Amino acid sequence: MPFARYGVLSGTLYRHYRDQPDSQGRWFHVNLEVDAPQGRYHCAIDVDSHKSNVGVQWKAFTLDAVDLGPVPALVRGYHDLASDPDSGALDYLRHPALVDRSGVLFQRRPPSWLEDILALFGSRPWHAGSNVDAAAALETILVEGQHILVFGEPFDEDPEGDLGMHNIHQNQGDPAGSPWWPENGIWQDGATLTQRPDGRYDVFLNKFSSQAGHTDSSGHPVA
Repeated sequence: MPFARYGVLSGTLYRHYRDQPDSQGRWFHVNLEVDAPQGRYHCAIDVDSHKSNVGVQWKAFTLDAVDLGPVPALVRGYHDLASDPDSGALDYLRHPALVDRSGVLFQRRPPSWLEDILALFGSRPWHAGSNVDAAAALETILVEGQHILVFGEPFDEDPEGDLGMHNIHQNQGDPAGSPWWPENGIWQDGATLTQRPDGRYDVFLNKFSSQAGHTDSSGHPVA
């Protein structure tokens, strides 16, 4: 079933860091520490998959605050959001400000001249690469002391005893038979957004290559 709780954390970025590599040199998350009135939250953002045959894709772009509905006006702290288009919830496949209108998937970042042309048509293609590539793309928008919005699933305490957020990625389209099929749902996608000095928001979206780009009203894949 979809998440019992889904929401957004509005706070101030204290710091960010990558996981320590394991014995095989692998690491899977960029970790954020975000200050809010309730305390300091640990937010783990997937930039690689624990399954070697499942890659990670991402996109980054900038939106006006008005494109995000009521969320930018929320006071600092964690807020539950209803999984519907009016609450400020995100859906990669349905939110008008997030949908890639080109239908194009680039396996690598296109040249800058092509990105400029695609931007004129509202295209925001997915990029694919290594965990280092994905982490580097995310880290370009992370500035200590900056206002940040983190969408995903909250947990009261992470394994180290901290407040936290996880599932900060697409949360629909997982295939039948996968462990995450039961959690598929619409209007419950995770994302990381940081506010620029001009009031606009830099947006980082991330998903697994095994997740479908078209889903039904339950968030399950459709052909």
